[in-house]
Formats: sequence, structure tokens, C-alpha cells
Amino acid sequence: MSGLYGRLMPGSSSSRHVSRRAALALGLGAATSVTLPGPRAAAAAAVGGERLGRSGVQVASGAPRLPKLAAQAWLVADHDSGDVLASYAAHRALPPASTLKMLFADTVLPKFGRTSVHRVTAADLAGIPYGSSLVGVQAGTSYTVEQLWQGVFLRSGNDAVHVLASMNGGVDETVRQMQARAKDLQANDTHVVSPDGFDHKGQVSSAYDLTLFARAGLKNDDFRGYCATKTADFPAGGKKTFQIQNTDRLLTGQGVAAYQGLIGVKNGYTSHAGNTFTGAATRGGRTLLVTVMHPKSGYEAVYEETAALLDWGFAAAGKADPVGTLVTPLSEQPKGAAAKRRAGAAGAGAAGAPVAATATSHMDDWAFGGSAAIAVLAGGGLLALRRRERERPSGRRRRQG
Repeated sequence: MSGLYGRLMPGSSSSRHVSRRAALALGLGAATSVTLPGPRAAAAAAVGGERLGRSGVQVASGAPRLPKLAAQAWLVADHDSGDVLASYAAHRALPPASTLKMLFADTVLPKFGRTSVHRVTAADLAGIPYGSSLVGVQAGTSYTVEQLWQGVFLRSGNDAVHVLASMNGGVDETVRQMQARAKDLQANDTHVVSPDGFDHKGQVSSAYDLTLFARAGLKNDDFRGYCATKTADFPAGGKKTFQIQNTDRLLTGQGVAAYQGLIGVKNGYTSHAGNTFTGAATRGGRTLLVTVMHPKSGYEAVYEETAALLDWGFAAAGKADPVGTLVTPLSEQPKGAAAKRRAGAAGAGAAGAPVAATATSHMDDWAFGGSAAIAVLAGGGLLALRRRERERPSGRRRRQG
């Protein structure tokens, strides 16, 4: 970001004052004023609605009491309508761990028939990060595409991810396609570095974006089938196989009670990112999506908090007005809608309104207590600058995997 607006962003040393030279550079001899956005500017630009960009818990008054939660970010939404029923730090950028594999599947899964066979080479397995979760793919062994996706969904196998990425033109090309798919889904908090979700520097997503990935994926019957599969037989070389189990504990009931009506979707864990999970469940004809990112402690907490939020969501049916919405992918919007939105955003930018919802724009609150005005007066080049601001910390630090 450049210009006066960039220099006035909170957190930088130049946000505390505007130099006389910088102010004069705006143009002497013409009277003008520039009004900077107030403390809710970032929230107003949030994808899905202004409330999703705010700090603090967002829920309609009169809704049932929410459970006690320790996650750094979470969201509850109706799968069919897209209504967001409640959220906390929905757009906070955090390491996604293997929940990013949902975006990988959204991007690559439709490209290959499930019965297609691929003989794995050593080159297919190159570049897998040390310490990755593996399903046991072996060079020289042939696998169906279905078996590779079972390795991705059930065991979160980075080896299976890298083989599929190699089939798709390589890791770099797959990353490019994933970022393009995220843009189409309007998942603007997401930055993809690798398709596997491992702790790569700068790789982040948000509770809102992960929920978009799950909702998009569940439209695909194969995606839906894979994430609901509890066990599968996986090739071990020759005619031998071994059984793999799904690591989604709300699906299998391992360590925690299986959740009634659960239909997926994807869990994730790394030592740096902590636990992440997006789950979907159906009861009484209603399907909910819940994403929970990084509870403060306990391996089971991500499942327990997801189950509690699902329970709350089903109990809140008809009692909680939405606080936002899961947006429609750009490619599914009426023809011309995207162009109109871009034109509107450009016009808003020219008028001095905040534009662009990016990962870095979704800070909890900007540290401006009001607006600032700069007036440049014609004639003798007199500059009058009056500004008062209050600064407070955002209350969080971005963590990157």
C-alpha cells in the first residue's frame, strides 16, 4: 500500500503523525480534504458481511446461549442457505494444517476419473516435507485415483497429495490453481504455499474460508463420499492390501463420541498450527457446517467444540438470525455480476471508501478512534492539520505455519 493512506495505517511509526512535507505534497493551491476510514472500515469490507469482520463473538440477540469455547476462531453456518448463525474471528488468518486439503480436493478432484490408474514414480513423491502424515504410497506401485483420494481424506496422506499434484502438472501448478480456486470462492484470507497444508511459512486460511471450501466440496458426490468413508483397503504392493482408518474422530468415535448425523469433512493437526477441523452434520433435514481453529489445549478439544457448536446450531434453528452469509462463488454468480461488483469497488475506492477484502485487511479493529481530515488551502500555501486519534493493539498476533 502506498500514499498517505498507507502511511497512516495503524501499527506503523508514521501512523502517529503526518509530516508537513507529506501533507503539502497532496497539492498546494487547491482546497481539498481526505477523510480516512473509521474503526469499522475493515469490518465493513469483510466478505460475507460487516459483522464477520468484527472482533468478539457474533450472534443474534435472543439466540440460545453458546457453549464455552477456547478456539482462536470458529464459525457455524447453514449449509443450504449459507446463513452464518454465529462466529468468532471468522476472518482471522491462521495456519490451516490439513484442512487446506479441502481446497486441494475442490481444485483437483474433478479432473481425474476415480477408476483411472496411475503407476507412482519416485519423482511423484519428491518434495514431501519431513514429518508429514503419510498413507504409505510406494514408488513402482499402481493406484487408482479413488485409492489416492482415500489416502488424502482418510489418512491425510501428504504422499497421496503429492502424487495427485504431480498428475495435475506439478506442485507449483497445483498451488497456482488452488489460489485461483480460492479467489473464485472469494476465500480472500487464504494464501496457498503447498497443497498439503503442512507448516509452510506464510500459508494461512480462516474459519470463514475453510467453511467455504467444505461447502463447495460437498456439492461433489465423490468428495462427499470420501470424507464420509470410515475405512478402506489400501495397496501394499503386489496383491497385498492393508486397512486405513479415517482420522476424523467425530466420524469414527475413536477417543470421542461419534456425532449423530456427521457427514465429514476434514481434520488437521501440526505441532505448530495446532488442531483444526471443519465438520458437517445433518439432522431433521437441516445440514450445518462448523469450523473450529486451534483450541488452546487438548487434542480432543477441536472435536468437542465442534460437536458443541453443532448441537447449538441445531437448537438455534429458527431462533438465531444470521450474522453473515457464505458467499456464492464468482463463477456461479449471474453473468455480469462480478464485473458490476468490481466497478462498484473501483468507484468506492475513488471516493475514498475502503476497498479490497484481503487476508491482511481482516484485523480485529483498526486503531483509529475516529476519522482524520487533512485540508490544504489555496493562496499562501497555508496548511491546517488537526487530528486526534486513539491507538490500541489489535489483541492478537497472526500466526503463520
